[in-house]
Amino acid sequence: MPIAYILRNWKVWLRPVVMACYIVFIIIYVPPFVKKSIVKGGFKKNDPTPLIGGAFVVLAVPISVWEIMQHMIHYSKPYLQKHIIKILWMVPIYALNAWLGLLDPSVGIYVDCFRECYEAYVIYNFMIYLLNFLKFENRDSNRNFDNKQHKELVLKCKHGILQYCVVRPVTTGIAFVCHLKGIYGDGEFKSDVAYPYIIIINNISQFVAMFFLARFYKANRPELAPMHPIGKFFCIKAVIFFSFLQQVVITVLAHTDILSSVFKADSDEEIQNISYKLQNFLLCIEMFLAAVAHRYSFSHRPFTNEQVEEKSLCDAFVAMLDFSDIGADLKEHFGFYGRSLGWKSRDSRETTPLLANSASTDTLRDESGYHSVDNSPHSGRDTPIVIT
Repeated sequence: MPIAYILRNWKVWLRPVVMACYIVFIIIYVPPFVKKSIVKGGFKKNDPTPLIGGAFVVLAVPISVWEIMQHMIHYSKPYLQKHIIKILWMVPIYALNAWLGLLDPSVGIYVDCFRECYEAYVIYNFMIYLLNFLKFENRDSNRNFDNKQHKELVLKCKHGILQYCVVRPVTTGIAFVCHLKGIYGDGEFKSDVAYPYIIIINNISQFVAMFFLARFYKANRPELAPMHPIGKFFCIKAVIFFSFLQQVVITVLAHTDILSSVFKADSDEEIQNISYKLQNFLLCIEMFLAAVAHRYSFSHRPFTNEQVEEKSLCDAFVAMLDFSDIGADLKEHFGFYGRSLGWKSRDSRETTPLLANSASTDTLRDESGYHSVDNSPHSGRDTPIVIT
């Protein structure tokens, strides 16, 4: 069978092939893992968390991967779906990260670094997803950007959210270095370790991001109504904000000796290990619930329009693996705060795009001060909304 024919009919074989590979993986690796968990010499009899947590992970991952494949098959609106796909990857990343933490807590700090950076990237993609919806799906909302006060509000919301995309990776990197130097002090609220300071900074940054995300929704509620945003906002907040809050609460319980009395733990090392495993165990369960919620909140069904030309498998894969968009926005983000701090721009007429556009385009300006490009939304390129 020619390779060209196989590639042309990728929509036919993608789902069964991926599911078959997943089933084979389960058959090969799950029975030995279960055997190791219950026989003598395996996991401790009073520590079934890796087995139970793994069961929820095995259920959660295919739900999210299936929905991701559905979006790739019905890839009709790239300007929305490429961000949805990246949001949907959050559940598999969180679930596998939590399960690895249960299996081997010593590698937790390493896998947590990737998860925390991706967490910030998810918030960024959700913001761009909302902005693209306003631009392409609700043409009436474009009139709001003619209002100077509304433009300034949206711009502030964008940069209030983007700051978390800077702070979170930076604090994660600092935590990683401090861990290697032995001064991180995970779960310790002491002045001579880095943990409490990083927790405070992350907490403030995340609160600011969520505040501006809620403010953005409130300012554009009527225009966002067709996309049914309540469920989407709840999914993002529940996974990111409440998981972080849950971690803080568990750490406080461990620090106040509540966990030690419940689990009959004596040493500080044992208490720290229990708190870390408890957080990961709860995440494994919560990711199954999140996978179900994401399937309905970020469903592919609105994009199954046969009258719209769907993109190829290559287009979907390239968009899923493309991280260049955030680079352009972060560059603009630093420029925004630079101008806010009084740094003079080389160009006094410099503009600030609300939607990053990685492609080089000719920007046309109309009398209202609203910038647009002559580009079809079905091209898959993000058309910039520019504030002057």
